[in-house]
This record gives sequence, structure tokens and C-alpha cells, in this order.
Amino acid sequence: MNFTRWSARLPGTQRRTAARTEHTVSPDRRGEGAPVPAARAEQLTDDAPPVPAVDELPVRDVLDRVPALVALVHGPEHRVAYVNDAYTAAFGARPAGEPAREALPELDELGLLPLLDQVLRSAKSRTVKSRKTSNGRSYTFTCTPVDTSPEGQGGGVLIFATDVTDHAEAAERLRASERSQRETAVTLQRSLLPQELEEPDDLRIAATYQPGGTEAAVGGDWYDVITLGGGRTALVIGDVMGRGVRAAAVMGQLRTAVRAYARLDLPPHEVLQLLDGLATEIDANQIATCVYAVHDPNEGRLIYASAGHLPILVRDESGTVLRADEPTGPPLGTGGWLHASGSIPLGPGSTAVLYTDGLVERRDEDLDEGIASLERALAGATGTPQVVCDRLVRSAGVTADHDDDVAVLVLQHPARTGPDADLFRNAALELLGGVEAAPRARAFASGVLTSWRFPSDLHDLGVLAASELVANSLQHGTPPMRLRLRRTDRRLIIEVTDGDDHLPRRRRAEPADEAGRGIAIVATIASGWGSRRTPGGGKAVWCEFALPRGEG
Repeated sequence: MNFTRWSARLPGTQRRTAARTEHTVSPDRRGEGAPVPAARAEQLTDDAPPVPAVDELPVRDVLDRVPALVALVHGPEHRVAYVNDAYTAAFGARPAGEPAREALPELDELGLLPLLDQVLRSAKSRTVKSRKTSNGRSYTFTCTPVDTSPEGQGGGVLIFATDVTDHAEAAERLRASERSQRETAVTLQRSLLPQELEEPDDLRIAATYQPGGTEAAVGGDWYDVITLGGGRTALVIGDVMGRGVRAAAVMGQLRTAVRAYARLDLPPHEVLQLLDGLATEIDANQIATCVYAVHDPNEGRLIYASAGHLPILVRDESGTVLRADEPTGPPLGTGGWLHASGSIPLGPGSTAVLYTDGLVERRDEDLDEGIASLERALAGATGTPQVVCDRLVRSAGVTADHDDDVAVLVLQHPARTGPDADLFRNAALELLGGVEAAPRARAFASGVLTSWRFPSDLHDLGVLAASELVANSLQHGTPPMRLRLRRTDRRLIIEVTDGDDHLPRRRRAEPADEAGRGIAIVATIASGWGSRRTPGGGKAVWCEFALPRGEG
């Protein structure tokens, strides 16, 4: 075996040999013509001992002293020709002449034997980084082809392994830290999402949230369902831009604010205006998209406003999918924009889907194509809201290692027939005003509640509430006026609308006051009451009574 020839194949040897040749010093002025290395020329004196060239160094001695692991194998079976002292210290003595599969089992465990075949066939070096061996250390292996016969006819591979245990352990600590931060963000994210969805009387709702895969930081996707009273329900979905704990924290603040603003029973675009200002105060550099929608069973529509979010999709009873388009404003946190409300039908038998971009956005696909794919999936998705939700997620190819967070909110307005339909009834009376309005309202309410077979105590409370709300509207409102009664399987709802937009408030009436007791009476006898401005101008004042168990 010619170790001098192998030394020429070691990394950097050829480069240093070329550099030495280019920078040799000219013959000494005293006539000695032997060239010397340039780096040593200034140190030479008459008494200086000669300095050996690199080619004259004993290669085996050099390799034995190298701290890296060095092994030489030759032939198609990679028979062991040499291992240095560092290799022996790491894995023990290795018999020369034996095939690597038996003599170097550590390489077999790491899957490097096929790599040796590739190097031998291609005559090109290969490197594998940070492989952990059975001794607990991590190495980066470089395999270089060499000639193993004096005539240059044999083939071998020089294996050079550098200990990178410190780097590998540091990288693992970093990955562990990132995993810990991600788990913290996921825990925070899930804790800020609704632990249990509210269940409106007229809607069936399901939702899902799936964080991105282990390589993706958690985002700020959220959803919520808020019962507003009077049979109305608010539905929210949003996405805070950015990743990690900060995005999740901003999401939590926005979700809390949405619930607070929803209690004001404002139109969707006004809720988004308030959220926009709040998002700017929370973090001027953080923006979020959001859809806020309100379902009113009396109207059979979704009234919504969008702040840069993806369009709501609705499949009607016939299976046709509609896409809610305009109006759409810029994301929350941009400021200076007046949002507007729009509407989309959501009658009995319809299914609506609100979602975040992780469900439809792909790196290699246009966003509109993703939305179109979701429309096709929704057109064929039937069953309960949870079944529809799961089918949409599967059809979008969302898996555990998905590269983005996904939030989906599915709601259905069931088409009720038979006995179930008797539990959901409506009745309305137009009131023109005048002294006969209050008696007409009481008679109408009494007749309707009797036909709905309510017990006498609930019947009397309902008639009293209807009378007080109508009297309040007659005194403080303007025509047109309407009395509406609605029953569900859980509650009785009484609502009066008129053309004046001044909202009533509960106050304490003094003993000498002739008015001011109507709303106080309603608030005392009812399970809940409230008021809101209506889109066309005017207001609606409502109250509701919980039905006794078994009554629905």
C-alpha cells in the first residue's frame, strides 16, 4: 500500500503542495541551489537543520495522530486496510483484510455501506452530516475515492469522520426549545378558543382547529359563536398574521373584544370598526383578517362584514353553493377604512362555511382555485355539521404535518318538518298605533300563546310582556310598529319593532312618575331582554322566556 499516494488525496494537500511550488525561494546567494519552503526561508541560517517537505513526512504517523476518525477500505467488499488510533479509540480495534460489513459494523448501522458503493463506482466524494453512532457520539462522515495499489489500478475509499457531537447537541437543544415554544403556543391557542361552542336554538354548529405541523409555528386562527338573544346568533372567524405566542396572544385579545362588542348588538360593520381601532392599539405592526356575521331566523339571512377575510360559502337546500363576495374591507389594524355590511341567504336546509386560509391556500396553487375546490367539496358534503366539517378538512388534504393553521366553522339551518316543526313557530301583527293598539296586541298575544298550548303562568307572563313592550313603543316610538312572537324548542321570544332609533334603557321610576316602569317590569319577569337598532332605521326591543323542561 502506497500511503504517500493516499496523502495526495487528503483534503487540502494538493492545494498546499501547489502553494509551496509557487512560492519557493530562489537559490541562496552563496551558491546553494537547493530550494526551501518560502515560509521557512527567512528563518534559515548556516546552522539551521533542513526542513522536510510534506511529501517526505511519514503519512501513517500523521494519520495516527489526527484527532478525526480515519479508515481506509479497498475493493468491492470494502476490506479494511487501515484504521487510525482515533478510530480504534472510538470503536475498538478492527481486523485488517476483513469486509467492512463484518469488520466495521458501526458503518453498517449508520447505513454508510451503500454510500461506499456509490463513491467507489462514481469516483466522487460523498458526505453525510451528523450521524449518531452506537457510542453516543455524532460524526460527519466524508468518503473520498483513492487508489490503493502502486500501479493505480485498485479502488478504495478513505473514510474521514469529524466529531460534531457538541454541534449536534446544541442543535438538539435548539430544536427542543423550539418544540417547547410551539407547545406553549399551541396550548395558549387552544385555551383561548371556545372550549365548548354555544348552541343556538335555530342553528346546528360544529368547528375544528388544527395547528400547523411540527415545522410550522402556530398562528393566530380563531372562531367563536355568540348567542345575542332574541333568537339571533353571531358567528366569527379570524386569522392574526404572524406566528408563535405573540400571534396567539393578540388573537385572544381580539376574540375577547369581539364577545364584548357583540353584546352591544351592533351591526356587523360597526363591530369591525371597533375591532379595527383596538387592533391598532394592541400592536400597530400586527394585522388580522376577520368575518363577523349575524344570523336572524326571522329574516333567513346572514348579515356579515369582512375585514380582508375569505368569502363565506353557503350551500342552499338544492345543493347550489353561493359565495359571499362584496363588501370586503382591509384587514383589522390598518385603520382609516369604513367597513360595510352585506348579506347572503341562509334559509332552512342551508349550510354555511367560514374558514381560514390554511384550508384553501397552497404554495403551488392560486387562492381562487383553492376556494373553488372547497365549493365543490361543500356541494357534495352532507350530514351533520361535524361530518361536513371533517369532510371539508379531508378533501383539502389537511394532515398532521400541514404547513399552516386551519380553522373551520360549519353551521346549518335545519329544515324542520312534522312534530319538530311545531316546536318552531312564528306569529306577527302589524300595529298602526292609536288607543286600540295595546288591546289588539294583548288579544293577539293571548290567542297565539293559547294556540301554542303554553301553560297558564307562561301564557300570562307572555301577554304582560307583549303589552308592556307595545305600550313602550307607542309612547316612545313611531310607526310602523310590529309585534312578533316566536317559539323554539327552548324559549318564547317576544319582539316589538318601530321606526324610532332611540334605544330604551332600564331606570328606576320614582313613586310620583307615571311612566318608566314598563322596561323594568319586562326585565323582572323575563329570562332576558335587550334592544338593537334595525338596518333600515328604527329599533327592536325584545324579551325571552325559557320554556319549562319537557315543554319544548
